[in-house]
Amino acid sequence: MTSSLEPDRLLHNADGTRIERLLAVMAHPDDVDFGSAGTIKAWTDAGVEVSYCLITNGDAGGFDPDVPRSEIPAIRQAEQRAAGAAVGVTDVRFLGYRDGELAVSHDLRRDISRVIRQVRPDRMLIQSPERNWNRIQASHPDHLAAGEAAIQAVYPDARNPFAHTSLLLDEELEAWSVPEVWVLASPTPNYWNDITDNFDAKIQALRAHESQTGHMDDLVDRVGGWMRMQAEHAGLPEGRLAEAFMIVSTA
Repeated sequence: MTSSLEPDRLLHNADGTRIERLLAVMAHPDDVDFGSAGTIKAWTDAGVEVSYCLITNGDAGGFDPDVPRSEIPAIRQAEQRAAGAAVGVTDVRFLGYRDGELAVSHDLRRDISRVIRQVRPDRMLIQSPERNWNRIQASHPDHLAAGEAAIQAVYPDARNPFAHTSLLLDEELEAWSVPEVWVLASPTPNYWNDITDNFDAKIQALRAHESQTGHMDDLVDRVGGWMRMQAEHAGLPEGRLAEAFMIVSTA
């Protein structure tokens, strides 16, 4: 088990290389903020260039029936950009797949591989392709599909110059190998990062998703409760807050 007691691990891969670029691939707007906004803030504060790739526009989201469904994609894109800004992220990309209908496909693997080759990240943040039976809300079918497609894009697709050949031949995007992946909502986390000092920024990012969190009067207590449980599991002192990840070497 590792934790924020090993701060160098936050900024260095297993081989000791310092990360300079990180790519987060998520199914929906707000997924990255619920799962990791506190840690994202730590990375950007340390000078890491963080990019977001949202596979869908979140067009099946929202809770207000008076808002026309046709307006939801633009609303949620704007919310995600504002949430990113709250934690120091300005590079936010959308692939435009339909919310609620996500499935692993050759096209999706290619589209994620494209972004990997464009960003050339030293580390990726993805969702778990494994269902977490202890936290079923984190295992939305879109999350599972996004996680599976992302890890397939990491290996073998993005590093193989002969996979998705149009990326190389038509777009001149060279193959890229991602050496490490951090997984959200894994049933078997092995790293916990203390986000106590960045909790307010996490809440600010979540508040930016007004269409999703505006009705949550208990947002601070709800999210704080999750973070306290994770900190306790990591053995951090009482009163601390943590986000959990599974770190996987993909070198």
